[in-house]
Amino acid sequence: MNGMLPPEVLDLCPTVADAVSEVTILLLLLLLLLFITRRRTAQPHIPGPSFLAGLGPILTYVRFMWTGIGTACNYYNKKYGSIVRVWINGEETVILSRSSAVYHVLRSDLYTARFGSKAGLECIGMDGRGIIFNSDVLLWKKLRKYFSKALTGPGLQRTLGICTSSTAKHLDCLQEMTSPSGHVDSLNLLRAIVVDISNRLFLRVPLNEKDLLKKIHGYFETWQTVLIKPDIFFKIGWLYNKHRKAAQALQDAMESLLEIKREIISESEKLDDNLDFATELILAQNNGELSSDNVRQCVLEMVIAAPDTLSISLFFMLMLLKQNPEVELRIVEEMNTVLGGENAETIDYQKLNVLESFINESLRFHPVVDFTMRKALEDDIIEDIHITKGTNIILNIGLMHKTEFFPKLKEFSLTNFEKTVPSRFFQPFGCGPRSCVGKHISMVMMKAILVTVLSRYTVCPLQGCTLNSIRQTNNLSQQPVEDEHSLVMRFIPRSTQPQHNQHRDAAVSGN
Repeated sequence: MNGMLPPEVLDLCPTVADAVSEVTILLLLLLLLLFITRRRTAQPHIPGPSFLAGLGPILTYVRFMWTGIGTACNYYNKKYGSIVRVWINGEETVILSRSSAVYHVLRSDLYTARFGSKAGLECIGMDGRGIIFNSDVLLWKKLRKYFSKALTGPGLQRTLGICTSSTAKHLDCLQEMTSPSGHVDSLNLLRAIVVDISNRLFLRVPLNEKDLLKKIHGYFETWQTVLIKPDIFFKIGWLYNKHRKAAQALQDAMESLLEIKREIISESEKLDDNLDFATELILAQNNGELSSDNVRQCVLEMVIAAPDTLSISLFFMLMLLKQNPEVELRIVEEMNTVLGGENAETIDYQKLNVLESFINESLRFHPVVDFTMRKALEDDIIEDIHITKGTNIILNIGLMHKTEFFPKLKEFSLTNFEKTVPSRFFQPFGCGPRSCVGKHISMVMMKAILVTVLSRYTVCPLQGCTLNSIRQTNNLSQQPVEDEHSLVMRFIPRSTQPQHNQHRDAAVSGN
């Protein structure tokens, strides 16, 4: 056939074929460009660091591990805005600090799972156990019911008296914790108080507070260290072993305390009508409803919650009182009016409006836990942005509290709570299906401890020591760096001096 065509036609065939190929490629490129354009129109670009051929995810992950999760979240939100895309351990992660987006996630059933290193969570016993980082949603819901029962109803009613008596007991022994210079390690005092309260409410066994607090501190340090570490970290023995041992030490201590509890139960002729948390769990285990590992982890989580969150919140509050002496004066005057000579256990805490505003403003201005970690269980839309199933979500609630709604966002001021604050703008404990199960009891504990302390003492940090001057880290939570001197305070009895002199003396105390 080719032999029948003129030579000039044969010469033209390759040219036509090349032209057709070029047109095809051009059409494919145009179709690809159209697809990308339409995709971008439907899917708004999420601000954040560039991918940079894989370098971006490495750099963001290094920042999270190096500076801490909370610090890194604040950095990226402040640099790129209230919705930011980053990567943690190669996984796409979206950080939200806009109230509407945060509120959407908190209230949705699509974000009841959490994320973290599987090997890290296994190390601390939280992978598929307990409720804090358990992403087995069905089991988490089952276990949460035991926590809810212990932290509401009769358990909540007993809290006030136990908090008051425990705080008073430790204050009566304050001299034992006072150094020759007249200073007290205030944070360890608060930890001792709250671990005693937790034991009396939820476990009810004899224990060594000092030894348990040391193990809790080691466990928490391990938790912060391993939560988002890569798998290779857990294969390097000299790096990982000390953290594994610290986590195991607290787990073993909890198992020993539970054995004591089991003996108490077996020797009891009749159990109390109001069963404590540990007893409820042990009975559920005996009935085959829970595993021994889950019983141990649930009790561990209940016991550690207060010493490393609530106690530090109270420490920050005492610091803020000394930086705002007029607020302390208002609180003490309100306490004197409401107490009226009554015992702190019998007063109506609902009438302590100034104290409640102070606690709320402290939680807004300088929270201990200022973010929460979630994972999307299904595809979703947040602020017109498509969130795919499995995406990690971090809610930067602490930054949200300082960027929206409040009249004095950057200042510590009780005027921020003079009017009712809509819940979407203030979420210190979260809301929705995975909110903090202990939010109500936490408020009761903070009020009772503060009233008991402030009715007896004015507390004075070292001169020049403020929240801005003490070193702090913000990884899993905001924590003061504990050294020999920065966290000590003087406890000055109120009865030894006229009321109007106390604030003047607070300014010069602590030398």
